[in-house]
Order: sequence, then C-alpha cells, then structure tokens
Amino acid sequence: MNPLNLKPMTRYLLNLLLCAAAAPLWAQTPQAPASPVAPPALQAAATTSPVAPPAVSATPALPNSQDYRLGAGDAIGVQVYQSPDLSIDARVSESGVISYPLIGSVQLGGLTISEAEKKIGDALKSGGFVKVPQVNIVLRQVRGNQVAVLGQVSRPGRFPLETFNTRVSDMLAAAGGTTPTGDDVLIVTGQRDGKPFRKVIDIPALFLNEKSDEDIVLAGGDTLYVNKAPMFYIYGEAQRPGPYRIERGMTVMQALAQGGGPTVRGSQNRLKLHRRDAAGKVVETTPNLNDLVRPEDVIYVRESLF
Repeated sequence: MNPLNLKPMTRYLLNLLLCAAAAPLWAQTPQAPASPVAPPALQAAATTSPVAPPAVSATPALPNSQDYRLGAGDAIGVQVYQSPDLSIDARVSESGVISYPLIGSVQLGGLTISEAEKKIGDALKSGGFVKVPQVNIVLRQVRGNQVAVLGQVSRPGRFPLETFNTRVSDMLAAAGGTTPTGDDVLIVTGQRDGKPFRKVIDIPALFLNEKSDEDIVLAGGDTLYVNKAPMFYIYGEAQRPGPYRIERGMTVMQALAQGGGPTVRGSQNRLKLHRRDAAGKVVETTPNLNDLVRPEDVIYVRESLF
C-alpha cells in the first residue's frame, strides 16, 4: 500500500508510530561532553606562567661613604649583628681612637668605613667575644678630614673630603668658585708628612690647561685661601671714578678705559700716577699709556688745558 494514498489522519498516526520507535536510538547516541568552563580567575592562573617575586636586595652603601676616611671629630655608630650590647655611638678622638667595649682603644683614624669594620670584627673574633662578628659602621656626623675654603669665594666654610682623591678644583667648585673681586691665585696650606705645607696655585691654569700639575690632591686639615684681587684707583676727570680690579697685563690705557675714559673736561695726556716705592713712600710720576698698572696705583685724570 502506497502511504501517499492514505488519508491525512492515517498518515499522521503512522508518523507518530515511527517517531516513537526511533526515540530509543536517539537516546543511545553518545553526545560529546561539554568542555567545562573554568572561572575567569582560574583561567588566568592556568594560562599565566608563574613569576617569582623579585629578590629584595639590600641598599648598597654610598661609594663616597665607603671611600671616606675617618678623622678626628667624626661621629660614628657601630652595630654588631645579634649583639646589641656591642652596638655603640662613638666619636673619633683627636688621636683617631675610639673606646670600644671588651676591646678597649681602637685606632680608626685614617681608615675607610670598610677597613674600620674589619678591624673591629677581627678584634672581637680574636678575643673570643663573638665567633662570627658582623660589624656595620654608620657615619653619623662628619667633623674630621675637612678642608677650609676661605676668602673671596661664593660659599666660604668647611667641606668634608668625601673621597681620598679630592683635588683643588673639586673643592673650589664645592665652594661656588671665586667672587668677582677674588684673585687669580689661591694659597693651599696644611701638613704633609708632618711638615708645614704651602703652595700657591694659579686658578685659571687649573681649567685652561688640559692637565695641570697644580691641581693637587688635598688632605684633611688643608686650608684654601683666595685673597682679594689687587686693585687700582682712578679719580679726577674720569667718567666712572673709583676702585677697580687689576687684570693681568693691564696697562694705564686699559685702566683709563675701565673708568670710562676722561670726561669732556679731562685729557688722557694729562695723567698723574701715584705709586709707592720700595721704601713705602708715595711717588708722583707722569705715566705713559702703555705702562703696566701695579697694585694700589692711583691714577689722577687732570683737566685739559683747552
């Protein structure tokens, strides 16, 4: 019998029977298991490779404090790991010595921070007080190994020698350089090998030359002094009378120009120069315009005759 010739109701019932017979086969068909979806936090943890936390490094000591050599008057703090009774604050004496528990007097003057730490640690170990001493020294206040910069500088005062190779140019820069009235030379005084030391240094040569032998290494207790520059004086019929700094190789003509030149009533040909001789007596002369000016010269610009 051709199912196409059946009545509509009969075809409907036949389809229902066929669907009911096929239902157990559909139920037995294996279905692909749904992949479990992990929470977002777990997904991020699974996909992200573990990163080890950065190692915490100890703060390195400043190079300058390590190179600094202890001197008289320096205040230090000595700390010994797991030995609070041996942690003290001390001041280096004028002879470079501190008094330390169990050890007594320890000579630290002239030693760097690391050398002083080793010296105290070795003394504690050799005395049997601490088996493996770990000594740390903190520089609390700098008093020793200082250099005084005085005279015609922008910031006169005392400055610490933070390194063992501090030179004259470094200390002059720390003091802000010379003032406009400062001289072109400075004087370094101090002690070298237990003997008095004195050296006169040409300041421009420190910076104009590629390598100056006068840029010496300073030592604790040195004094740098910049004197006032030599002056000359001009008065009379000058545009700007007053005292002026003598430049190197300055002539009378240049000195007259420094004072603005003569006024309309003055004359450059009618100059008088007052200068002290070897005996200290003031001598009046008529200078030439190309004569060199000397310290404490007094130039008088006279009136013109016409």
